[in-house]
Amino acid sequence: MMKFYESGLFFDEMLDGNQPKPHYRSFHHKLNAFTKDQLEEKYQQAQSRFLKQGITFTVYGAQGGTERTMPFDFIPIIIPHEQWQEIEAGMKQRVKALNCFLHDVYNEQSIFKDGLIPRELIENNPYYYKEMLGVKVPIDNHIFLAGIDLIRDENGVYYVLEDNLRNPSGISYVFQNRSVMKEVYPEFFSKHTIQSLDKQMAFMKKALLAHRPPCMEPNREPKAVLLTAGMYNSAYYDHVFLAQQLNIQLVEGRDLVVRDDKVYMKTIYGLEQIDIIYRRIDDDFLDPVVFRKDSLLGVPHIMEAYKAGNIAILNAVGNGVADDKAMYAYVPDMIRYYLNEEPILRNVKTYHLADHRQLTWVLEHIRELVIKNVSASGGYDMLIGPHASDEEIAIYKEKIMENPHQYIAQPTISLSRAPAFQDGRFYPCHVDLRVYVMKGEDIYVLPGGLSRVALKEGSLVVNSSQGGGAKDTWILKEELQYAKSSSRCTILDGTI
Repeated sequence: MMKFYESGLFFDEMLDGNQPKPHYRSFHHKLNAFTKDQLEEKYQQAQSRFLKQGITFTVYGAQGGTERTMPFDFIPIIIPHEQWQEIEAGMKQRVKALNCFLHDVYNEQSIFKDGLIPRELIENNPYYYKEMLGVKVPIDNHIFLAGIDLIRDENGVYYVLEDNLRNPSGISYVFQNRSVMKEVYPEFFSKHTIQSLDKQMAFMKKALLAHRPPCMEPNREPKAVLLTAGMYNSAYYDHVFLAQQLNIQLVEGRDLVVRDDKVYMKTIYGLEQIDIIYRRIDDDFLDPVVFRKDSLLGVPHIMEAYKAGNIAILNAVGNGVADDKAMYAYVPDMIRYYLNEEPILRNVKTYHLADHRQLTWVLEHIRELVIKNVSASGGYDMLIGPHASDEEIAIYKEKIMENPHQYIAQPTISLSRAPAFQDGRFYPCHVDLRVYVMKGEDIYVLPGGLSRVALKEGSLVVNSSQGGGAKDTWILKEELQYAKSSSRCTILDGTI
């Protein structure tokens, strides 16, 4: 029998005390058929597979080389069917409302005319681009791909931690985690009916091609490309994988040119018109004529082609105004305002430090809170109060006082944990889940997503750039089983 730990005060995804939860029993039973030596051997096989396939990410500023393989842990996060249905519905609701918000702030601006969000909070936001005012976005959709981060508290309640609406990365790891699991650990799949990832790239391609530019001829098939910053970008593996799976050309800015407000790709046969760009470079670098003059990554005059309705850029320019950490607090209000619905998924309570009363309270209780820079990502410029030294507390108090608009505060949540197997032993690690939502004419939610795990024992930071790893995520199917002894239909939830 494998020796695990007591789940203790934290919510554990797999264990209740030291026993597996019902939806993990089949997996747990299979796990106990292996010795530790066999598991260690399989662990090494899995890491070797990632290395051979070049499944890497880049850590900027790291010593001794910047490229690393994504650390992988084989114990999956398993989510029962009914639980996933609620997550899926909450994701669709959230993306719909955020898309309505983006359309509104660049057009009618009714949400701050009606006083729901302070106008200055939007207009002073560095990611609010006045160049986008009145621009006709294909199919009125600003969000082609969203990556929304979920956590669970000590009671197992799901909370949205963050919305990523600019260039969410990591979707390739979802597919590769599943591929490695099936190859190295096939035994675990024999007693589970899991939602497949097989058709998800077809859904993504359909959503991508739905974004026909407003001025495109109706009888022509759209030509799409993926615009990358190049091989030194931290998510370059992601870009290569998606271009291959979507069967579209991978291009850099120097491969594209604008002529007469239309975008063309340079080929050996001459110029070929492009209709849709799935871009994986930030807004600031897209057009050196309009944004950063020193950008070598973008395409001069591409914004003119965009405004003229001759090119679709996905995700849309200016999405950052909807996903920074200050705007996050207003998403439940957006859902009520635009959809006339109550939020399905909860937000973490958030304090705006530009508000003097909230600022005063936060400074007094800073040791109990998490402080985040509204513009930072990847776990950078963040203070975890209960784990901080006196010196760190003093530094952050000074930072906040200098620029209170730049920071928010949230309570520290006892993040749920799950078992990890590393260095020949099992131990508990904190986890979160990035769910990917694809939006074209319809909305598709990738079944599962990227379960990220803080492999450094005791750490709360799951980002790969700070030592985090990944797990496969299984969504159990609801299946119809016909009992041999009866004509009645029995519904089973996942495990057989």
